[in-house]
Amino acid sequence: MRIGMALNYSGGFKETVAELADYERAGLDIVFVAEAYSFDAVSQMGYIAAKTERLQIASGILPIYSRTPTLLAMTAAGLDYVSDGRFTLGLGASGPQVIEGFHGVPYTAPLGRTREVIEICRQVWRRERVNFEGRHYTVPLPAGQGTGLGKPLKLINHPVRTRIPIVVAAIGPKNVELTAEVAEGWEPIFYVPEKAADVWGPALAAGKARRDPELGELDVIAQASLAIGDDVAGLLEFGRPMAALYIGGMGARGKNFYNDLARRYGYEKEAELIQDLYLEGRKEEAAAQVPAELLEKMSLIGTEGFVRDRVRALKESGVTTLNVTPLGRTHEERLRLIETIKEIAAE
Repeated sequence: MRIGMALNYSGGFKETVAELADYERAGLDIVFVAEAYSFDAVSQMGYIAAKTERLQIASGILPIYSRTPTLLAMTAAGLDYVSDGRFTLGLGASGPQVIEGFHGVPYTAPLGRTREVIEICRQVWRRERVNFEGRHYTVPLPAGQGTGLGKPLKLINHPVRTRIPIVVAAIGPKNVELTAEVAEGWEPIFYVPEKAADVWGPALAAGKARRDPELGELDVIAQASLAIGDDVAGLLEFGRPMAALYIGGMGARGKNFYNDLARRYGYEKEAELIQDLYLEGRKEEAAAQVPAELLEKMSLIGTEGFVRDRVRALKESGVTTLNVTPLGRTHEERLRLIETIKEIAAE
């Protein structure tokens, strides 16, 4: 099981990157850099590549709507080059609030677009002349559109790797099925190992049945806050605002994927109430309604015995990469947490 860590995009980025060499020595395997509507992730990942030596670097995630498929491929190849083959391309559809509200692009056909983006990226990395006729992307632009002067081109540079790993962030059944079919990795959110088989098992099985053996086993990436000790249970409360934001505010009624997930986990009434309160602007009340059981089961916060049990449950459910947020008060405490979880995961 690999150990990863997500970098916060809301501030202190340079300071965190300055500490990444220590995390490398502590055993951290991969770092994920988010891109929501803050600074772009690409410039930051290039900065990380220059400041680290062994650490894998992943976008977590780049939205498929805000760049063309060929630009996504070029960007991934460039990051793989400057990192000496340490890059993983994390992709996702994001949501209509961000895509239409911040980028001004229609949020249409996320599944179909994801499949076509991946196919085009792999053409680019193989240095084929990109000639793609899909339902959502046509490259070059066909006759009757544009100037008519477009012609198939191939990447000038030779990529470090002709197959850069692709991870897709997905929680909906159809998107998870697609991910299991065509991607190297899958990154769900709010992962509860005891519920995973019921919620995602059929979709994963359907996708894997059509999976190319050359892709290898699917890398399953689960996220969890991490704190180990006899007096850390109170840190679970820090997860309430974020859970309420996603379950209650990341989308309109009927268009909130995270609210749907909470319902599929069995928290139908709680999910409805959280959404009602959040959309009314009563955010603190919404956070108070996030089930304590949900916070506990999707975290690694508790005694060392509790954390060992949770890691065992994660492994048994199929998780192969554990993406943690260490909740130490100091840099030294956070390093010790990475060292400890690395040891526990190796058992």
